[in-house]
Amino acid sequence: MKNRIYLSSPHMSDEGYEMQYIKEAFDTNWIAPLGPNVTGFEKELALKVGAKYAAALVSGTAAIHLALKAAGVEKGDIVFCPSLTFSATANPIIYQNATPVFIDSDYETWNMCPNALEAAFKKYGNKVKAVVVVHLYGLAADMDRIMEICGKYNATIIEDAAESLGTYYKGKHTGTFGKFGVFSFNGNKIITTSGGGMLVSDDEEKIKKARFWSTQSRDQARHYQHSELGFNYRMSNIVAGIGRGQLKVLDQRVAKKKYIFEYYKKELGRLEGVSFMPINDWNEPNYWLSVMTLNGKVKPIDVMEALEKENIESRPVWKPMHMQPFFAGYDYIGSNVSEKLFENGVCLPSDTKMTDGDLERICGIIKSLWK
Repeated sequence: MKNRIYLSSPHMSDEGYEMQYIKEAFDTNWIAPLGPNVTGFEKELALKVGAKYAAALVSGTAAIHLALKAAGVEKGDIVFCPSLTFSATANPIIYQNATPVFIDSDYETWNMCPNALEAAFKKYGNKVKAVVVVHLYGLAADMDRIMEICGKYNATIIEDAAESLGTYYKGKHTGTFGKFGVFSFNGNKIITTSGGGMLVSDDEEKIKKARFWSTQSRDQARHYQHSELGFNYRMSNIVAGIGRGQLKVLDQRVAKKKYIFEYYKKELGRLEGVSFMPINDWNEPNYWLSVMTLNGKVKPIDVMEALEKENIESRPVWKPMHMQPFFAGYDYIGSNVSEKLFENGVCLPSDTKMTDGDLERICGIIKSLWK
C-alpha cells in the first residue's frame, strides 16, 4: 500500500518553533489553562490579523458560543447562519436557546448570499439579534454587502473565520469586519494546536467578559464564588505554545496551499465539466482546501472512490444544515445553490506536506476517469 495522502493534516514547523514554547512551559511548570503562552498567543494572533483584543479558548465552537452570548443572544432571538457550513457554526445558536434561520449561498463566493440575507431580514426584521457569516474553505464572503444589510437592521455580525485564517477581503483579514471574529486551530486547519480556538474583537470589555465566562465565571473573591453561568473554555498554556510556533509559519502554509490549488487548476481545470471554487478580485484566500465541482459524466463519488482505492483522502463539500436531520425543522431562505454545491463538489487533498510527486499522482488518478 502506498503512503497515505491526507486531506489536510497537522504540519509542524521544520524549525521546531512549537517545541521551544512547549519546553519553556514544561521548564517553568506552566501547564495550566493560563500562562505566558496563552497571553502571548492572544497578543500575537490579534496583531497578525489586525484585531485589538483576543481570548484563547478550547475550540472555535466555544468562541462562537461566547460571541453569541456576548452579543446578547438568548431564548426567542433569531440568528441567521449560512446553510453551507459545518455544524459547529450552527450548534452554539442552539446552546443559547435561540432559533437558527439558514441562508443560502451564491455561486460568486460560495458563502452567504446577500440577496437571500436581505429576503430573510424582510421576513424576520427586528427579531434578528445576530448574523453568523462563514468564510468557507478560506474564501471571503461579500462583506461589504453583508455589513450594509446587517447595519440597516442593527444585527451583530459574528465572523466564523475558522477556515480562513490568513485570508484577506479587500486587503483586510477576515475575522476583523464584524463585532466578533472566530478562528479555529483544529487538527485539519491551516495552522493547528491539535484543538483550540480564538475569539477576537475591538471591544475590550466583551473580550474580558468572554475570558471571565471561559474560566467558570469565577468572581473576584477569596473563596469560590459564581454570580453567572460559567464554562470550562480556556485554552491551556501547552496548546497555546503550539499555536505561537505555528503562527510563525502561517504565511508559508498559505503559500503552499495556493500552490496546491493552482497545480490542480492547471492540471484538471480543462477536463469536461470541471470547475474550481471562485477566486474573486477582492478576495485573497488562504486556499485552506482546494475544491472542485463536477457537472458532467464523472461524479464526485467517482473521484472520491478512485482516490480512496489508492489510499488518498478526499471529502464531499459540507452537507447544508437545512438538509441535516437535526436542523430539518428550522427555516431556510434561498434557492438550491448550497444543495448543488454539496451534490457536485469534492474537496481534494490539500495537505501542505504533499510533494509534486503526490500532486502528480492525484491528478493522474483523477484524469484517468475521463479516458
